[in-house]
Amino acid sequence: MISTQARKRRKLSPPEGSCLELPHPSVAKTSNAKPGSDFFTSASRWNLEQDYENRPRASKKESKENTRLPIKTADGRVEQLVIPEIKDEEADSWLGSEEDQREALPESTAVRVEETKVSARQQILEAKEELARIASLINEDPEEHVGGFRTLAQISSASNVTVKMLGLATQLTVYKDVIPGYRIRPLSDTSAVEKVSREVRRLRAFEHGLVSSYQSYVKELAKHAKSSRGDVSEATARLASVAITCACSLLLAVPHFNFRGELIKILVTKLSGKRLDIDFVKCRETFETLFREDEDGTASLDAVTILTRMIKARDYRVDESVLNTFLHLRLLSEFSAKGSQNHIDRPQSDTVFKGKKPKFNKEFRTKKTRKLEKERKAVTKEFQEADAIVGHEERDRMQAETLKLVFVCYFRILKARVSTLMGAVLEGLAKYAHLINQDFFGDLLESLKDLTVHSAFSEANSLDSDEDDFSNDDTPTTIRNATRESLLCIITAFALLEGQDAHKAATTLHLDLSFFTTHLYRSLYALALDADLELSAKSLRLSDPHTSINTSSPISLPSAAKINIKTTPALLLRALTSILLPPLSTHSVPPVRIAAFSKQLFTSSLHLPEKSAMAMMGLMGRVAKTHGRKIAGMWNTEERKGDGDFDALRGEVEGSNPFASTVWEGELLRLHYAPGVRTGLEGVERAVREGR
Repeated sequence: MISTQARKRRKLSPPEGSCLELPHPSVAKTSNAKPGSDFFTSASRWNLEQDYENRPRASKKESKENTRLPIKTADGRVEQLVIPEIKDEEADSWLGSEEDQREALPESTAVRVEETKVSARQQILEAKEELARIASLINEDPEEHVGGFRTLAQISSASNVTVKMLGLATQLTVYKDVIPGYRIRPLSDTSAVEKVSREVRRLRAFEHGLVSSYQSYVKELAKHAKSSRGDVSEATARLASVAITCACSLLLAVPHFNFRGELIKILVTKLSGKRLDIDFVKCRETFETLFREDEDGTASLDAVTILTRMIKARDYRVDESVLNTFLHLRLLSEFSAKGSQNHIDRPQSDTVFKGKKPKFNKEFRTKKTRKLEKERKAVTKEFQEADAIVGHEERDRMQAETLKLVFVCYFRILKARVSTLMGAVLEGLAKYAHLINQDFFGDLLESLKDLTVHSAFSEANSLDSDEDDFSNDDTPTTIRNATRESLLCIITAFALLEGQDAHKAATTLHLDLSFFTTHLYRSLYALALDADLELSAKSLRLSDPHTSINTSSPISLPSAAKINIKTTPALLLRALTSILLPPLSTHSVPPVRIAAFSKQLFTSSLHLPEKSAMAMMGLMGRVAKTHGRKIAGMWNTEERKGDGDFDALRGEVEGSNPFASTVWEGELLRLHYAPGVRTGLEGVERAVREGR
C-alpha cells in the first residue's frame, strides 16, 4: 500500500508582544517534550516552494451579465443601472492594515446615505407594494395579522403627502372589510379575570387590537380634516379632503361601530364653516343618506344632537342646507300609511305563485317528529315577536328623542327670527306638523301669523326701496323671498289639521285659519306676475344690471335660493290644495270660497308660464270634479245666483261676490299656445258638465 505524504498547511505565527516564549533546544531535550517543540523540529522538512506551487491559481472571473431593467431618471432620460462588483476577500486577510480599514469607513457611510436618498416616485411605488401586501395579509386572516394595523399606521405617518393619502385610503378599505357587524364593548373586571378557551382569548386579543388601531385612525382623520382651515397649501388641502372622504365613507359603511361620535364631529366641524366647497356638499349628503337609511334611529339621534348643539353654539349662523338635512329623517313615519278598507293585507310567502301553492311531495315524519317541529315553530315565533316588540319600542323612543331635538331647534330659530333660516324651518314644520303636540298649536299659529305679517311688510318695503335711488354701499346684503316665506307659513298652518287627532281637537281648540286663507287670496295676482316664478335654487339667470349688488360673473343664482329646494309653484299648489281640497273635510268647504278662488285662478292662469298654467289647470280639474255642482253657475250666465258686481281687487273672499261673474277666461285659454293647457281646460269643463 503506497503511503502519500499529507499536505502541510501554513501555520500562522503568533502576534507580536505575546508572552509565550519558546524554550531553548538544550532544555527541550532534557525536559519533557512540549507541543511547541515539534514545530521547530519539523520546520526543516517543509518544502514551502512546492506548497506554494501546488496552490490553485486565481483566474479572472467573467463579468456577470446585467439582468436589471433600465430605469427612467427624474430628468426623463432612460439609463441602464450599473451594479458595482464586490470582490470577495480572502478569509485570512489579516494582513490588511488598520489605515485601509479607516479609509473604508467613509465609503460605507456614503453608500448608506445614497441608499436613503430615494426619489419621491420610488417611495410611492414601494409604499403601494407594501400597503397592498399588508392589506392582503390582514384580509386573509385578521386575527393572525393584528399587528398589520400598526404597520399601516406607521406607513401613513410618512413625510410624503401622497404616501399619507394612500395609507389613509388603504386603512379605510381594510377597516370596512374587517370591522364586525356588532359594537365592541370593553371587558368588565370579572370577564377579564375569568378563564376562557384559546379561541375566545384569540378573539378578544383581535378585538382589542382592532379597537385601539381604529381609534388611532379616527384621531388621525380628525387631525388632517382640521388642517384645511385658513390659508393652507394645495397638498394639505388635498390631504384634508381625503380625510373627510374617508370619514364620510366610514360613517355610512359602519355606523354601528365604535367611535361613531368622533366621525360625526369631523363632518359637523366641516358643516360649521363658511366655505361651501365640494367637501361641504359631501358631508351634507352623507348626513342625508345616513338619515334615510338609519333603521333603529341611534345614529340619527347622535347626529342630530351634535348638529343642533353646533347650530346653537354658532348662534344660528350656518347655511340653510344644513338645516334642510332634517327633512330626510325617518321620524315616526314607518306605519303612517293607512291600510286598505277592501281587503286584508297578508304577507305572501315566496312559494305562492299567482295565488296557488305549487304541488310538492310531502316528507314522511313520525308523530313525535311532527310534535317537536310544531313546538320549535311556536318557540321561534314567540322569540320573533318579542324581538320585534323590543325593536319597535326602542326605535320609537329614539325617534321621539330625535323629534324633540328637531322641534326645539326649530322653535328657537323662530323665536330668534333668523331670516336666512326661516324658510328651512317653515318647511320642516310643514312636514312634521302632524307630530306636534296639540298644546303648542295656539302658540305656533300666532308665530306663523306674525311671520306672515312681517313678510308682507318686508315685501312692501322692498317695493318702496326699488322706487328710490340705489344705495351707494356696494356690500351685498341677504336677500329674502317674503312671498315664499308666507306660502310656507300657510302650508304649515294647514298641515297642523291634516292629522286625524288634530282634526278631532279642532273644535275644542277653536283654530281659526281664515287669516291665512285671506292672505293667500290676496297674493294670487302678485304671484302670477312674478317673472322668476319657476326658478328654483339650481336655476341660473342673468344678473340684473340695475341692481346695486355687483357680481363678478354675469350668471348668478336667483334670490329664491335663499329659501329652500322647492319652487314657488309647488308651494302654491300645496297651499291651494290644503284650502280647497282638505283631505278630511273636503265637502265642508264653503261654495263662496271655492268660487272666489276659481275665478282668481283662471284669471291668474292667463299670465302664468306654461308649466305653471298646466299645473293650475290640473288643480282646477280636481276642484271641478269634487265641487262641480257648487261652481257650475259660473259657466252659464242664465244660472247665476249672485246680484251686483264682482270685485276682483276686494281683499276679503266673501266680499268679492264671485257668483256675479262668469269664467270668461276659459275662452282665451282655448287659444293658448300650449297643448297641455288646452287639454286641461277641456277636462275642467267636462267635470263641470258632469257635476250638474
